[in-house]
Amino acid sequence: MRIIISIIALTALTACGGGRPTGAISRACEASDRPGANPALCSCVQGAANATLTGSEQRRAAKFFKDPQKAQDTRQQDGQEAFWRRYKAFADQAEAICR
Repeated sequence: MRIIISIIALTALTACGGGRPTGAISRACEASDRPGANPALCSCVQGAANATLTGSEQRRAAKFFKDPQKAQDTRQQDGQEAFWRRYKAFADQAEAICR
């Protein structure tokens, strides 16, 4: 299953025409104080987000970069199971292809 997700992600990134995907996730990633956050990595993470999350979900998830506790609160909140499954798929995909 991870191989299929990785292929889909690579296809999505290739479809970008070699340009760097930009969006809420990449901006939040670059603005974060995380070690190793750089434009190439953040662009890759944005590509994974584009392949797995809607625009509104990306804006929501981007807030997790600034406030990681918000992610934990969302995960534990009732009625957020579907979003959390998609967010987890995004995180797994980003981890697999953006190393």
